[in-house]
Amino acid sequence: MTHFYLQKKLRSASRTFELEVEFALRNGIFLGISGPSGAGKSTLLRLLAGLVIPDSGFIRQGDHFWYNSSKKLHLPPQKRPLGFVFQDHALFPHWTARENLLYALPDPQRADELLALTRMEAQAAQYPHELSGGQKQRIALARALMRKPELILLDEPFSALDEDLRVNLGTELARILKETGVTAVLVTHSRAEIESYCDETLNLASGRLVETETFLD
Repeated sequence: MTHFYLQKKLRSASRTFELEVEFALRNGIFLGISGPSGAGKSTLLRLLAGLVIPDSGFIRQGDHFWYNSSKKLHLPPQKRPLGFVFQDHALFPHWTARENLLYALPDPQRADELLALTRMEAQAAQYPHELSGGQKQRIALARALMRKPELILLDEPFSALDEDLRVNLGTELARILKETGVTAVLVTHSRAEIESYCDETLNLASGRLVETETFLD
């Protein structure tokens, strides 16, 4: 289980924003995070990843803390057993699809397994500029799974894709996560994606949790 309570105040020239969210995420669950623009969805993901340091709170994964303000503990992102899939893929342009996977973990067998799982074996030797948007996201997901993470974070991974491709790739993502059994958190503006793929959802507004829903039978 991933249990977190996080507080973070962010300031910009136009506003001051404060996020405060607590939730307990069961293992193997596909969680969606929804809400209007500026609600704090992507900020919450970056807090969980360690890319942004909270002001206070904790993140506990099983028996281990990734962050605990009272103990002055903060694990850097590279030491947290998680994967992150960004909207823009963040692939290395001068490396092949397979080389991008091997960067995350130099394990050729694991890379080949994930290329098969994501149905990207035929594109293993291609470079990112030779891949479609959907293929790039498959490689980004495979790379995020290389180290067998306990948690996968997905920040609007389908937003740049056309509608048909979003549906197809979302279905594939749900299949892959189910087969690997990894816990996942998806940030999305799409209600259809939430209802189609997620087991539970958090609805945020102005940095606060306003509603939770479950779609499990």
